[in-house]
Amino acid sequence: MTIVLAPGYVIRRPQPTDATAVHALIVASDIAEFGESSGYGIAELEHDWTRGDLDRDTWIVVDPHGDLAGYGRLQHLRHVRIDVEIYVQPAHFGRGIGTTLIHQAEKRAREFVPLAPPSARVVLQNWINALNTDACALLEREGYRPVRYFRRMEIELADEPRSPVWPKGISVRAAAVGDDLRALYETSEETMADHWGHVGSSFEEWQKQSLGQNFDPGLWFLALDGDEPAGIALCAIADGIGWVDTLGVRRPWRRRGLGAALLHHAFREFHRRGLTRVGLGVDAASPSGATRLYEQAGMRVTQHYATYSKELRPGVERSDLEEGQADGDN
Repeated sequence: MTIVLAPGYVIRRPQPTDATAVHALIVASDIAEFGESSGYGIAELEHDWTRGDLDRDTWIVVDPHGDLAGYGRLQHLRHVRIDVEIYVQPAHFGRGIGTTLIHQAEKRAREFVPLAPPSARVVLQNWINALNTDACALLEREGYRPVRYFRRMEIELADEPRSPVWPKGISVRAAAVGDDLRALYETSEETMADHWGHVGSSFEEWQKQSLGQNFDPGLWFLALDGDEPAGIALCAIADGIGWVDTLGVRRPWRRRGLGAALLHHAFREFHRRGLTRVGLGVDAASPSGATRLYEQAGMRVTQHYATYSKELRPGVERSDLEEGQADGDN
């Protein structure tokens, strides 16, 4: 993997003191791509850095004047799916920054391959603006191919949202942190198992990822049929926007309107807190018909994303492994 940076540009590891500049670069990149910030806050960035390996899994590029010009980070899920995010300051396009960061990320990602279960397929994935033709062309030159598309959908809550219509026998409550976390985790894992690219996580891993800077138990909703968990809506607030991060209904309770009820319940709580804008991400090819559900709730598509993937080692998909056998890192 080669470094193809323009003369005077340097790649190095970030320090905690670089967080403010890195966050500003991410915001600038988002504005150039989508016309606004994604809502990813500096506190979230700092939290992500504490969860990852700052010395080996992150990079920054500085220009000849010492100003930040690029940022890259990767994270792995059980060593079988390695996700990469790369940002380039718009004023520094065409200086080899994106290519260099892609190369560095792949070099590091290949170190995870021997750590994955022996028969597991290992892939490296980049998530980009699907409408950015230059970024798409760059990844394709580097051996990636588009494998999935996602949408960001939003709604403006100008008026008080309508009351949810709950299926018979269903009650809902905000999460009790001490008592409900295990049920929320198990429901999340079960309902997300149907989603493309899902890699299961342990309870401890899930807590580290989920109980971050924006965690608010008053925005985590657990739907119950008696004492049995039936569905969840795990929400958060970031940068003044309400986010429905996870919306899941267990199989026995699907096709009964529970997903729509949880969504409207979340809308009403956001509205009660004074928020007027709510967003979420959805798989454009979701087999559950999620896009239709969100459209019926009044949401509209505001952004398009593409997942570009590069296979590092052929093998069995992680979800298939989990169904058929246990391995040592469970």
